Amino acid sequence: MMPVIAPSILSADFARLGAEIAAVEAAGADWIHFDVMDNHFVPNLTFGPMVLKAVRPHTALPIDVHLMVQPVDALIEGFAAAGADLISVHVEACPHLDRSLQLIRANGKQTGVVLNPSTPAAALDCVLPGVDLVLLMTVNPGFAGQSFIRPVLEKIKTVRRMIDATGKPIRLQIDGGVTPATIGEAAAAGADTFVAGSAIFGAKDYGEAIAALRRGAALGAGAGDLRVAV
Repeated sequence: MMPVIAPSILSADFARLGAEIAAVEAAGADWIHFDVMDNHFVPNLTFGPMVLKAVRPHTALPIDVHLMVQPVDALIEGFAAAGADLISVHVEACPHLDRSLQLIRANGKQTGVVLNPSTPAAALDCVLPGVDLVLLMTVNPGFAGQSFIRPVLEKIKTVRRMIDATGKPIRLQIDGGVTPATIGEAAAAGADTFVAGSAIFGAKDYGEAIAALRRGAALGAGAGDLRVAV
């Protein structure tokens, strides 16, 4: 799979959110990553479905919603209706993970499963063949601008092997500390989809920031430079 760059709007200027999303689309982003935090499962509070509904008209790109909330099921339908294309939920937040994934599919959306840095890859065993994306957190979730947790590279390799064994086109996403200095190693380990917040929205030139990430990912993966959709 070709690398996907998904800017996280957690690092965008909230006063100009629609314009910021349009700007990164124009700059070459592939997806938009929408981080939802509840100040319960993670120590921060961000966006609800109404914000997603408000920004959906500002981009034609797929919107990848990452639910860092607990409980989660009650919010799935709202985010699906608001315009999500893919909804990811945390293993750690879902006591009935398969039921949550079924609910996402019942709402017509692609499914993602998220693992925190300390959660072992084995947590995917019973659900992996039925998901569209696995997200491995490369920081502890809750805040933008954290440093990449390097031991997760070994888990990326493990999950890459697990995905390959299914024979299905499941994307392997990472989120946290993704910069031009870290993206190559993550791509070499097997990641193909990259959430980047500060590395893009903290740059003066969004286009060059995205291009630098894409070059690093392509070099790490030995791949070309193409844009793809969900």
